[in-house]
Amino acid sequence: MNIITVNDVSKTFRRRGGRKLLRDYLRDQFRGRNEGEVFYALKHVSFTIATQESVSIIGANGAGKSTLLSLIVGLAKPDEGSVEVNGRIAALLELGSGFHPELTGTENVFLNAALLGFNEKQTREMLGAIVEFAELSESMDQPLRTYSTGMLMRLAFSVAVHVEPAILIVDEVLAVGDLAFQEKCVRRIQTLRQEGRTLISVTHAPGVMLTCDRTIWLHHGEVIMDGPSSEVVPAYVSYMAAPQTGVPLPAVKPVFNTDTMRPRAEARAKRAMV
Repeated sequence: MNIITVNDVSKTFRRRGGRKLLRDYLRDQFRGRNEGEVFYALKHVSFTIATQESVSIIGANGAGKSTLLSLIVGLAKPDEGSVEVNGRIAALLELGSGFHPELTGTENVFLNAALLGFNEKQTREMLGAIVEFAELSESMDQPLRTYSTGMLMRLAFSVAVHVEPAILIVDEVLAVGDLAFQEKCVRRIQTLRQEGRTLISVTHAPGVMLTCDRTIWLHHGEVIMDGPSSEVVPAYVSYMAAPQTGVPLPAVKPVFNTDTMRPRAEARAKRAMV
């Protein structure tokens, strides 16, 4: 069963130009000119993720990884195509997202839990486990603005893994924690996988990529490869190791995890014939 379906999704943004004089800005508005160049953050991206699957999404900076995650968690809408998600998502997209700096650690736990559909009674029942895992018992009554980045990551991760998510999304935030707590987080993620949770990880670390069953490689908003991590990660690392030499992208037909999705190479060829 597919828990996430991304079907022919495109997302565009507009690059803003430099500063303008007021008269130039008003002239362009009256003439109907749209300011800035349109570019594709994602372009005709399609894939599915099955229940209990672990997937890493890789690519250079600007490849579209964060944009893709924002569409999956519902923070943004695609300009074309559709994204279907079945199940509760716990996402660690960036430090501080979903938290209020003036509220205490405890108040932020209740806030996040409420956003995920938990009532006060349910949150109180899991509060002790959240605090114990985060190792922040002495700081939970302090405003979040007094927390270090490492403390903030501890709290965010602890909340995410204790709200029983069907899908856990981790976007590089573990990099700010100390080594001992990172290892603790990895063990917790492995436990979640054993319990049948779906994992999506965005990382630049090859070792983390290879822990996932499958890897999707994005390049300038398009899927270059989609298949077993043991095949995709070495190709990505080889390409990124010497970009200045002009090494071409691999001519590899992506492997999707369902027979109902056409490989990107076939879809591109069909569009070219139209």
